[in-house]
Amino acid sequence: MSLKVDRAEMAFTFKGGMLPMTVMELASADPERIREQLSGKLSQSPAFFQHTPVVLSVEKLDEPHLALERICAVCRTHKLLPVAVRGGADPVKQSAWALGLGWFPPTDATRARTLEEVPPAEASAPETAKPPGGASGGRIYRGTVRSGQQVSAPEGDLVVIGAVNAGAEVLAAGSIHVYGALRGRALAGIHGDTDAGIFCRELRAELLSVAGTYKRLEDIDPHLLGSSVQVVLRDAQLGITSLD
Repeated sequence: MSLKVDRAEMAFTFKGGMLPMTVMELASADPERIREQLSGKLSQSPAFFQHTPVVLSVEKLDEPHLALERICAVCRTHKLLPVAVRGGADPVKQSAWALGLGWFPPTDATRARTLEEVPPAEASAPETAKPPGGASGGRIYRGTVRSGQQVSAPEGDLVVIGAVNAGAEVLAAGSIHVYGALRGRALAGIHGDTDAGIFCRELRAELLSVAGTYKRLEDIDPHLLGSSVQVVLRDAQLGITSLD
């Protein structure tokens, strides 16, 4: 009997990949405390809370039993979508599986994008990231990246000859260059490249991220909004400097 399967008959294929994911690092297991803080964050940055998938990290909690179902319900009420849990004892793992969530073992969280990470703005001299097209597999996108659309360069730099609208997302393994207004989310260095950067002609971004370290709109110096800027990492902190 032949084990060969006609590809035309295949319903799916498995592919390895690395997707950007927000980690919500819990410092409290109290669902009401979490609810209160999320309510404040939602009012500050409603665009960020638009069905964003999150991994719930419980590595800092010293509690073998968690009200995981209630915590997930609080997240969903605030438009966050828990997809997995990271860390915790075996009861936590079993609870996650029972709720249809994935489970990851504890890991080094120093590069995780957490909802509470608000690195200070840098006032030092600008750095230069690698130029567009300098990395293998780079991509040039011509036109406006519209709300709900995602454009990515998984193996190099991404150049957008146009604007990135609110609700849109651009991602790159290398640097991101936007020759227009950047109003959506921009995630550079998605595989951990700390030399990557973000460059745009007009900064209005909902979220900026380089190698997992990020800032939301409300964390950005208002004087930089509307300006041409570059965004780079210095000493594991995200710095935004004007190019005007």
